[in-house]
Amino acid sequence: MYDFAIVGGGIVGLATGMTLSQRYPQARLLVIEKESQWAFHQTGNNSGVIHSGIYYRPGSFKAKFCYDGCASMVAFCREHGIAHEVCGKVIVATKENELSQLENLYQRGLANGLQVAKISREEVQEIEPHVQCLAGIRVFSTGIVSYRQVCQKYADLIRDRGGELLLNTKVEKITPTPEGQVLETNRGTFTTRFLINCGGLQSDRLAKLAKVDPQAQIVPFRGEYYELKPEKRYLVKTLIYPVPNPNFPFLGVHFTKMIDGSVHAGPNAVLSLKREGYKKTDFDLKDMAEIFSYPGFWKLAAKHANDGIQEIIRSFSKAAFVRSLQQLIPEVQADDLVPTHAGVRAQALKPNGQLVDDFLIVKDRNSIHVCNAPSPAATSSLEIGKAIASELGDLVSKS
Repeated sequence: MYDFAIVGGGIVGLATGMTLSQRYPQARLLVIEKESQWAFHQTGNNSGVIHSGIYYRPGSFKAKFCYDGCASMVAFCREHGIAHEVCGKVIVATKENELSQLENLYQRGLANGLQVAKISREEVQEIEPHVQCLAGIRVFSTGIVSYRQVCQKYADLIRDRGGELLLNTKVEKITPTPEGQVLETNRGTFTTRFLINCGGLQSDRLAKLAKVDPQAQIVPFRGEYYELKPEKRYLVKTLIYPVPNPNFPFLGVHFTKMIDGSVHAGPNAVLSLKREGYKKTDFDLKDMAEIFSYPGFWKLAAKHANDGIQEIIRSFSKAAFVRSLQQLIPEVQADDLVPTHAGVRAQALKPNGQLVDDFLIVKDRNSIHVCNAPSPAATSSLEIGKAIASELGDLVSKS
């Protein structure tokens, strides 16, 4: 009998395990992951940004956890010698109609307690000489890191404190009992007093296996990236973002300096026909059927039809993708870019067609299910782990 079993070896699951191993050093802790390595899906394919929290609604979990998580992530990296850089970023308006949105974003940054500054076109170009814009915001606390390295350190600390870690272990059935949960996997059966579901792209399915209503369905969106050729990396010094479209739930294509020195451009956001589908040709019949039979998807598609079409065009047309990038850096040409990895975002969608815009954590009697944790979950992972540990503390005290 384990005290805590965590399903999902991405950054949220491992951060939660690390926090529990510290808070309950005598507890028997198990972390299981169906893949052959940690951070295989969302965590290992994201852009590696330590987000500031400027985009998120004041008072939301995302705003609070990201603000605190930005600081705690940097502190964690410093403590454990993980390569990172607090390089800051600029968000720029390239059209007149974006200036009011830029002002709104600046005010949101202030409301969220961030150090932000309005900067002129000339001041933007002092930071990023190749950017063309009308005005910008400088966000000082944004950083970059390899979240795969962060996850490996989380796993090492769990193991050092006596926790058990199992890869290649897929949960096939969950049976709630008065004493806890029974997990049947391809590698045997495990019994735990408390289950923590951090399954990311599979989180809603795991919740349903545990007889818990996830309150939403995961719809996967693939984000595709290009990479600047090494001889063109001089075009980007830090991170360069456009003003996000307030009517579209994604940030738009941008330039990201990576911790290894490379520069990625993207992502777009297109519906993936497979939950773990990283190629345009990937599809899964079950995943497609779930998407297309879900009323919320069609309501979302109708609302964002025009934006969705533009994202699809960018997916299949490099020229269209490049035109989007040229709004930020006109010098960028198609020959300067080569395709690189894609990522898949696990986005929870409500039946009414509304995207869940905050972290969604669903509690049951002896289980907790993280059912929406896209970006900025990596930045916020230590804070999400602390919050889950506190929730479990309440459940433990009642049991």
